[in-house]
Amino acid sequence: MRDGCRLYLVTPPTLDIPSFAPLLVRALDAGDVGAVQLRLKGADDDAVRRAIDALRPVAQSRDVAFILNDRPDLAVETGCDGAHVGAEDMDVVRARALLGDRQLGVSCYDSRDAAMVAGESGADYVAYGAFFPSSTKATEVHADPDLLRWWSEMMELPVVAIGGITAANCAPLVQAGADFLAVVAAVWAHPDGPDAGVRAMNRAIGLARE
Repeated sequence: MRDGCRLYLVTPPTLDIPSFAPLLVRALDAGDVGAVQLRLKGADDDAVRRAIDALRPVAQSRDVAFILNDRPDLAVETGCDGAHVGAEDMDVVRARALLGDRQLGVSCYDSRDAAMVAGESGADYVAYGAFFPSSTKATEVHADPDLLRWWSEMMELPVVAIGGITAANCAPLVQAGADFLAVVAAVWAHPDGPDAGVRAMNRAIGLARE
């Protein structure tokens, strides 16, 4: 098992920027978070830019990487720390060229081959999932924790687990070697607020490693 597993926050699929920014502050001030990914599928470029302008400083002022989903070009233009792409979004080699030395993450779903190709093509991390049913994103992929175990034993590149992850079900993923747990509803839909969600996730990660 690798040293450490950290939280990777993904924003809700739609958000109201003025009301969400304080929620992000609460979440990031509540405990350890390694990265925040802005994921606004279907939003136009101006809306994405406005969200970046409001949220990027919140993350970066706390030394939390701010990652943009889908758009390496816009990530560079707006000063993000990196971008995350899926198989349908952009060729990994092209994304790597656009980003320069910024971080590049690649969704590999349940494919060992795709993850190896992504690593060879310059990804800084790969993501597997969905591991559990998700209310945020419909998916036909059902990844197995053995993928995380295999990757973490074979490769140095960090691996992110995503898909329906909660404080109640994350232990097998931590124990299998996930470097990061990407969550949406576990934090943003927590009944006691996002700060409580971050605390609950970090507590569960710690217990899983005992």
